[in-house]
This record gives sequence, structure tokens and C-alpha cells, in this order.
Amino acid sequence: MPRKTKLTDAALKELRAFGLAYPGAHTKSPWPGHLDLAVKDKTFAYLSIEGEPFSISCKLPQSCSAALMLPVAKPTGYGLGKSGWVSATLSDVDGAPPVEMFKAWIDESYRAQAPKKLVAQLAGAPAPPAKPARAKATKASAKRATKLA
Repeated sequence: MPRKTKLTDAALKELRAFGLAYPGAHTKSPWPGHLDLAVKDKTFAYLSIEGEPFSISCKLPQSCSAALMLPVAKPTGYGLGKSGWVSATLSDVDGAPPVEMFKAWIDESYRAQAPKKLVAQLAGAPAPPAKPARAKATKASAKRATKLA
């Protein structure tokens, strides 16, 4: 096995293990050549399989624009790019893939795709945004507002 394949295969295994550590995460294989990460059967990272060229696709609602500046990144096909999905393929790059960067992608994608209850289980997870309290509009409160105005 060429050195490059060993490096990318090790990176894929590490990224898959990282993604599977999230609450409710599991693998699914929607088509040959992929072993993807999903939560509640909703994919949050498309990953190639070992022995194939390295590729990853994640939903990046916050960092999509920055990720697309990378020479190896492009909007994900099949219309997913319009929703903030970014793909990276490292077919002609020597050395090990930037695993820490791709872990950050997986983290952002998981948080975008997982149910809020599962995201809340993560250590250091930001609290879900508070829903604004709705004021009941009654005739009495409308009269008071008119008097104050």
C-alpha cells in the first residue's frame, strides 16, 4: 500500500471514530464507496472508504465561505452546496490530511444536523437560543398602550 494511501486511510479511520463519538451517531452506507456518519439517520458527514481517494463532505452553515477558499474544497454536488455543504478531495495532495480541520467540520456539521436535544448533551455545547416570550394582545393591554402613547 503506498504511503499516501496509508496516511489517508488512517485519517479516515480517525475522523470516522471522532464522528461516532457524538450522541446518537452511527454509520450508514447510502451507496458503494462511502461509509457516512449520521444521526437519527440524517447524514452529517460523507466520507470515502479506506483504499479510495480521500474525500469528505460536511454541512458548514457558519464556516462555508471560509472553507470554500481552500484549493481542495468546492460546494457539494447534487444541490447540497446551496445548503452550505462543502466537499474536499485530497487526491493529489502529499502528506497527511489536515485531520484537526476536518474534525472541526464534522463538529459543525453534527451540530447543524442533529436534534437540539442531542446537541445539548455535548460538553461545552452552546445553549439553544431562548424563544422570545409572546405577549398576549388583549383589549386591555391595547388600551394601556394607547394611553401611554
